Amino acid sequence: MPGGGVAPIVITGTTDTSRLEAPITIRAYLICAFAAFGGIFFGYDTGWMGGVLAMPYFIRLYTGLPYPDASDKAAVKAFHLPASDQSLTSSILSLGTFLGAIIAGDLADFIGRRTTIIAGCGIFTIGCILETASTGLGLMCAGRVICGLGVGFISAIVILYMSEIAPKAVRGAVVAGYQFCITIGILLANCVVYATQNRNDTGSYRIPIAVQFLWAIILATGLFVLPESPRYFVKKGKLESAAKALSRVRGQPIDSDYIQDELAEIIANHEYELQVIPQTTYLGSWANCFSGSIFKGNSNVRRTVVGILMQMMQQLTGINFIFYFGTVFFTSLGTISNPFLITLITTLVNVCSTPVSFWTVERFGRRKILIIGGSGMVIMQFIVGIIGVTAGRASVNNHAAVSAMIAFICFNISFFAATWGPCAWVVIGEIFPLPIRSRGVGISTSSNWFWNCIITVITPYLVGTGKGDANLGAKVFFLWGSLCCLSTAFAYFLVPETKGLSLEQVDKMMEESTARHSAAWKPHSTFAEEMGLTHKGVALDAPADEIHTTIVEKADV
Repeated sequence: MPGGGVAPIVITGTTDTSRLEAPITIRAYLICAFAAFGGIFFGYDTGWMGGVLAMPYFIRLYTGLPYPDASDKAAVKAFHLPASDQSLTSSILSLGTFLGAIIAGDLADFIGRRTTIIAGCGIFTIGCILETASTGLGLMCAGRVICGLGVGFISAIVILYMSEIAPKAVRGAVVAGYQFCITIGILLANCVVYATQNRNDTGSYRIPIAVQFLWAIILATGLFVLPESPRYFVKKGKLESAAKALSRVRGQPIDSDYIQDELAEIIANHEYELQVIPQTTYLGSWANCFSGSIFKGNSNVRRTVVGILMQMMQQLTGINFIFYFGTVFFTSLGTISNPFLITLITTLVNVCSTPVSFWTVERFGRRKILIIGGSGMVIMQFIVGIIGVTAGRASVNNHAAVSAMIAFICFNISFFAATWGPCAWVVIGEIFPLPIRSRGVGISTSSNWFWNCIITVITPYLVGTGKGDANLGAKVFFLWGSLCCLSTAFAYFLVPETKGLSLEQVDKMMEESTARHSAAWKPHSTFAEEMGLTHKGVALDAPADEIHTTIVEKADV
């Protein structure tokens, strides 16, 4: 060119639906695996509180009660935190995470996915400092709220980030890795709590809390060197940055056909969605998440409702009853000498069962394993409830019956860990179009934390033995089993099958199919073809408004 300039790279698309992504590389796996580390935050914060609430030193410090004489059964029974304190310290975290997830869904569109997660690590660290310094309920609750804000940032945007950079063939498996990291976090928390439970000083609860600083440092440091999501750059009209980010994620040069085809499809899909979803004011952009008819499978409001219900149903399986209040519940059974050890075993079952989903989520699909998992949990929880109100009653003192209850609780955890645990995160990362994706994922994740909060507020009263408590004991599993029936029906009627599709193909599938028939849908065209990017492309250095004008003109030809 005159002046020695270099011709700009022009992005063109393909009509071949099977050639929209580069071959999977080790680099893509490693990037996604590191991003999944954010699940450690979620899991560890879930895990340590349940154990700390049952620590003798923590109970004495927070209630002022003296250590009971082992022979005084009435004193031993009364030596615990009041249900109101258990409820407050457990549920207050969810208030922060609920707000954090919604705020993060907004921020991620302004400052980027990666920067939002790093900001979450910083907020989380401030909360940890307050929690560690606490010797009373007030400071502990303040720390829990601030930690919750950070966890809300991380839990929402890690899913968004992973879904946008993961190869379609293994997206379900790598996002399931997030749930695996949650289970590892719970296990690590229980191990640390188990090691410090008998300390007669503040180290009994401060050590488990302070360990969390390590997770924040590791994740924030690593994200400084990871690429931003290419779809975020497309949304911002920065095609050159998008091409560079996609090149790093896929391990291909910018001018390769793979990068050209995938980037063209992302651009074309985004422009197509912009025609369907008008860009209005700030409040209007939030309102877009609820536009359309609830009865249309591809409408924004239908996707948002599915995302909200998906996370709600995951919480209503009752799994966090076991992880939040398992130690207290196992103590109430009367025949278990070391409830901390039983809690550690249930956590280990959770960790070992989750990797099964890495294979099943891609082999059988999202819908099928959600339906199977929900059905399995219904059976296991009703069995636990039946044993608990017959041979497993505390008054009967039947060790064999209690052992059977624990065994079926472990089977229930296995069903959850291999199905609903990871799949709920996989689905919400896939069903939203790019213009509303970050807010949609944020709203869905906030639903998880809202119902998490509801459960942690009411559960101490449901199983508590104090005045005014329901004292359900093992009967609470009839409640969880009934709610799992609803979860299974929801998965059958409303959850679409997204296995093996790119995020852009998921958009097309939801336009042309219903949830119950979605597994049979096959991609037959590309957005690049529909929007005219297969013959004449768009330059990487084109301004955002010019990109939109160019593509709309090509689509009209």
